[in-house]
Amino acid sequence: MPHCPRAIKGPHGTRPREFIGLHTSSKPSNTAKKNLRASEKTSCDLLSKQVARQQLPCLQYLLESWGWKGKQTLQDEFPEAVLWGTVWNPEAAPMAQELEVAFIDLQSSWNNVQHHTEEISSERLLVRRGQAFNITLYFRNRGFQPGLDNIIFVVETGPLPDLAKGTRAIFSLAGRRESSPWIASLETNGATSLEVSLCAPPSAAIGRYLLKVHIDSFQGSVVAYQLGEFILLFNPWCPGDAVYLDSEPQRQEYVVNDYGFIYQGNKNWIRPCPWNYGQFEENIIDICLELLDKSLHFQIDPATDCALRGSPVYISRVVCAMINSNDDNGVLNGNWSENYLDGINPAEWTGSVAILKQWHATGCQPVRYGQCWVFAAVMCTVMRCLGIPTRVITNFDSGHDTDGNLIIDEYYDNTGRILENKRKDTVWNFHVWNECWMARKDVPPGYGGWQVLDATPQETSNGLYCCGPASVRAIKEGEVDLNYDTAFAFSMVNADCMSWLVYGGMEQKLHQDTNSVGNFISTKSIQSDERDDITENYKYREGSLQEREVFLKALQKLKAGRSQDSHRAASQLSRPMSLSEDGPRSLDTPSLRPSDVVQVSLKFQLLDPPNMGQDIRFVLLTLNMSPQSKDLKVNLSAQSLLHDGSPLPPFWQDTAFITLSPEEAKTYPCKIPYSQYSQYLSTDKLIRISALGEEKSSPEKILVNKIITLAYPGIMIDVLGAAVVNQPLSVQVIFSNPLLEEVADCVLTVEGSGLFKKQQRVLIGVLKPQHRASITLETVPFKSGQRQIQANLRSNKFKDIKGYRNIYVDFRL
Repeated sequence: MPHCPRAIKGPHGTRPREFIGLHTSSKPSNTAKKNLRASEKTSCDLLSKQVARQQLPCLQYLLESWGWKGKQTLQDEFPEAVLWGTVWNPEAAPMAQELEVAFIDLQSSWNNVQHHTEEISSERLLVRRGQAFNITLYFRNRGFQPGLDNIIFVVETGPLPDLAKGTRAIFSLAGRRESSPWIASLETNGATSLEVSLCAPPSAAIGRYLLKVHIDSFQGSVVAYQLGEFILLFNPWCPGDAVYLDSEPQRQEYVVNDYGFIYQGNKNWIRPCPWNYGQFEENIIDICLELLDKSLHFQIDPATDCALRGSPVYISRVVCAMINSNDDNGVLNGNWSENYLDGINPAEWTGSVAILKQWHATGCQPVRYGQCWVFAAVMCTVMRCLGIPTRVITNFDSGHDTDGNLIIDEYYDNTGRILENKRKDTVWNFHVWNECWMARKDVPPGYGGWQVLDATPQETSNGLYCCGPASVRAIKEGEVDLNYDTAFAFSMVNADCMSWLVYGGMEQKLHQDTNSVGNFISTKSIQSDERDDITENYKYREGSLQEREVFLKALQKLKAGRSQDSHRAASQLSRPMSLSEDGPRSLDTPSLRPSDVVQVSLKFQLLDPPNMGQDIRFVLLTLNMSPQSKDLKVNLSAQSLLHDGSPLPPFWQDTAFITLSPEEAKTYPCKIPYSQYSQYLSTDKLIRISALGEEKSSPEKILVNKIITLAYPGIMIDVLGAAVVNQPLSVQVIFSNPLLEEVADCVLTVEGSGLFKKQQRVLIGVLKPQHRASITLETVPFKSGQRQIQANLRSNKFKDIKGYRNIYVDFRL
């Protein structure tokens, strides 16, 4: 939209901030002073000031009268006065008619379409680096004359723009400033207008820029205008950009798509959780830039921070640290305590927009609360908004190795329950992080591409709670010494797990499991609602020679300076034991050699789907594979888990005595009533059942466990009629109370980018046992294309009954 250039202000009001010329110490005459004052008054009608050659000796006097004193100050304020160095001759011919800018058209709507930013705004200019954008200058009195007029552009970003740091650039339409990587070229020269193409280098710092122009009419005068602001973003469409991605379907999925799925549950029951990323929603780009300015890096050294914003590696680490609030006023407070009375239960969130807007609206106070999938989802929103291709990754059975020896130690008592007070390392039932696509000039060639970034505050990296970027290929190849935090990322997907039995003040090693950590690593498919398993990107096949070789290489790289735990881990590697979660684990020796034979097998099997509100029915399958009879004592227990692997107290225990004839199989039936587990269930709805068996006449012990995720019936969403931009649309949401008891404090939230201006909250109140209800919402879609509606129902008994519906919005009927 065309607009007038802004006046440039000096210390004492509207004054010319920039002149082209040389400093002179000549003392002006009183007549010249009077002429300058008169000239100052008449030129106030213009949006910039003019200095004629005849008045040049008075330049320093005028500057000093406005508050700028001394030659050094003049050069500091206006370095382009020296750089451009136009020598003005007082005896030259009378000045020609100057070229005045009447107004400017930044062509925001057209440019934004070309730069894939039209969904952010059609009124503000948002462009990507390494790609040209056009602006049109409209003149008041005459057209641009190439032989007569010289047009020079200035762009600045940050509070302290600097030529040397690259946060300020000066470049001319004539291309005289060859040292500037910014480019200006003439597109169309009209009678009283000029269309110009501007292009930022593909390595330019991203952020908010100020655009200025200087017009030197040579025989006339120099005029300076402030044209306006624009935002510069990363450009995955530009081959010269470090975030270049050469697949258009991938760019559409990992930059443009504003909704997706985050996978939760457990490896035997993977559940997609719908999420509204909303990276192009109103004000989100401004909040993302505000997030950069609130970082500790900017607060300590804003000039250097802004200069480094051209690097996706740097930006990703800054954003990663700012998503959590452990070091600063980041976006989210983490909470794994199950006490969320002073905030929002992490399971209730369905999108990033409400979180980011709340953070901004409260003066950048951390939002309560988040856990790993919320941290990763919000980071995905910010990175996609800034232009870095990003996806959300879920790793099932994810290791958290606190001591860096690539061994996760787990401790059990004689009933098979996990002992919380002995735990330092953990295996998270699932953990969620991000992958961001970028080149890596700071590591050896071949390790660019997808990089792990984990915003969940687990361990510090260079003093801040962030993790990455760690090359996914480096993780697979065991190159754990490469930046950043590659060793920690390696342990999340490929650590070994050591189980210990604690009794009588002693610890007995049960087994070492080489393949239980890192399963079904998942992300949303490209332009599909299906799940992609990308485990092979992170490690070689479990049980293969390559996988063990990589593990050994990683361990050797970490050996220096490690504790004795590292040597203990290495001593076990020659005799690995391959064990599955439900598989038999014969533990009569420290580790299982190939010549050993498992004599007894234990395995859990569910009899019914584990639905919330119903009893859990399962059996323990026992099998004697030896020619001798076996007398077994089996201790069984059940306890709730948090998704980070932290156990809650056991709520169910049983003991079975089973006699097995040679090669005989038996089943032992078990049932956990809803009335028994309901009051102990965590928000994550995870129950771990364990069995620890021992043979009467042998020291042999067998441990088996299974994680159960209880399921809710989903919310149904129906769209009533055709969806058209700017036309009313009715949406019906159908939900129910799945429990055999009344629930209260029910709240339904509904959102969807391009469909609802803000998250909708509907107070439902009380729902009777197994009661089914529906409501109809009215909305007016304001963006076309593929969209998604996300919904969540919470109550005093449950927090995250979810549903979604994909919908296509037509541009017109």
